[in-house]
Amino acid sequence: MATVEIRRVKKIFGDVVAVNGIDLLTRDGEFLVLLGPSGCGKSTLLRMIAGFETPTEGEFLIGGAIMNHLPPRARKIAMVFQSYALYPHMTVYKNIAFPLKAQGMRKALIPQKVEWAASLFGIGHLLDRKPRALSGGERQRVALARALVREPSVFLLDEPLSNLDAQLRASARDELQQFQRRIGITTIYVTHDQVEAMGLGDRIAVMKAGSVRQIGTPQEIYDEPADAFVAGSS
Repeated sequence: MATVEIRRVKKIFGDVVAVNGIDLLTRDGEFLVLLGPSGCGKSTLLRMIAGFETPTEGEFLIGGAIMNHLPPRARKIAMVFQSYALYPHMTVYKNIAFPLKAQGMRKALIPQKVEWAASLFGIGHLLDRKPRALSGGERQRVALARALVREPSVFLLDEPLSNLDAQLRASARDELQQFQRRIGITTIYVTHDQVEAMGLGDRIAVMKAGSVRQIGTPQEIYDEPADAFVAGSS
């Protein structure tokens, strides 16, 4: 486990300030939700933590170490995208095993790690199938298992439930919360869904126009909103 610290981070694309001087510190093992409308900078911030985008200004620290100069593979993070990004020509087993092979793990150790990750999400019986033969919920579990198999210090989730229907989304949300609490990995989750944020987060950072307007527990955000925008988000 590890904390994530964001120090005065800014990201500018041409004339657009996507992230405007954000300071943020997670707690070790917490589930932090970044909540805000499309274009508020939440996904850009997540991608900078992961190392897929370079900040214009500021620093990112994971476990107290500055990450700015490190590529994504060296940050000990795992990220799940909205699209899941599974390899369609690979079986579930090969999808989960891929990051282990990429980091050079000994071949003899890989089956045990894959089975461990698959068992956490109840998909051990799906290992021989390909993504096209899976439901939306099953593909989500495969993406989570593939992210977790490397045992990251930080889990980054970019609207991973948005492609599911309403009923499946509610059950998947509950499963994700229970899983995160069981393993205790520091998790940062991006969403524009107020209900999702209030139901999942230990704390919520409400964002607008590249800035954090308020951070607090769901109860604090609901009972004591900092302004009218935050009140409308809870």
